[in-house]
Amino acid sequence: MHSLFLGLGSNLGDKQNNILQSYAEIEKRIGNIVSQSAFYITTPEGFESDNDFQNSVCKVSTSLSLHQVFVEVLNIEKHLGRDSKSINGIYADRLIDIDILMYDDLVIDTDQLIVPHPRLHLRNFVLVPFAEIAPCTVHPVLNKTIEQLKRDLTA
Repeated sequence: MHSLFLGLGSNLGDKQNNILQSYAEIEKRIGNIVSQSAFYITTPEGFESDNDFQNSVCKVSTSLSLHQVFVEVLNIEKHLGRDSKSINGIYADRLIDIDILMYDDLVIDTDQLIVPHPRLHLRNFVLVPFAEIAPCTVHPVLNKTIEQLKRDLTA
């Protein structure tokens, strides 16, 4: 079994329900949710919007390969009404966004996917809920725990 961390966010519609529906789909399509953080209300980063986000992070135990997880994440987003991912760092409001934060201690960098997520250490809206459920998890590139990364960002 593989250890997978996913970051979820929504800033349109019934935000909490969008994330709860995503969790149900993750359980059906990807694997068992071992733990999940509380919901955090955050302001948008990287674009202007009047709509705050709700964010959460979960840990999933999965037998799927990273590629299979990636395909299922895209399928879940599409199923819940998201048309496309952000392109070239251009962000917009969204019903649901699911990011693969980490998959075991795998490091991968392809045109389609970078794991660990390349900006997770720069995002408080990821680090705070991530640290809530897995503070001692070590980032395989930066060799720091999630708790250390969170402290570094807020220092």
